[in-house]
Amino acid sequence: MPDRDILDLEHFLPYRLSVLSNRISQDIARLYADRFGLGITEWRVLAVLGRHSDIPAREVAERTAMDKVAVSRAIASLQAAGRIERQTRRDDRRHSMLRLSPAGRAIYDEVAPMALAYQRRLLEGLSPEERAALDRLLTRMEELELATRPG
Repeated sequence: MPDRDILDLEHFLPYRLSVLSNRISQDIARLYADRFGLGITEWRVLAVLGRHSDIPAREVAERTAMDKVAVSRAIASLQAAGRIERQTRRDDRRHSMLRLSPAGRAIYDEVAPMALAYQRRLLEGLSPEERAALDRLLTRMEELELATRPG
């Protein structure tokens, strides 16, 4: 049988990053799922709008790097629950801007500190040098991924 490349999944970087990300996201989701009835996608939409108000749905999807259909569903759900507001542009009714409603802002203001506290607990096992190195490496990997993306 000819030699072939064997994918060692446990050491395959994309797999490891995905598993770690999923574990962390699910752990953080416990902070807000029961209390606010939010899924991971809804929380990410709220988090983006908590930082960047009055942006189009397309930009929300870009900032979260999530599937546009999933983001669209989350936006519809959040809007129906009164957690976000959509304002259609007068000059082009096909485009609308999103922002947190007062109810959405209240949720964001309660959950964001809990998420930041979770991050602090996660990073407290790392030295300041390790934290800085992790930040540099993640930033560099993001740059490399963007540079090697096809098209």
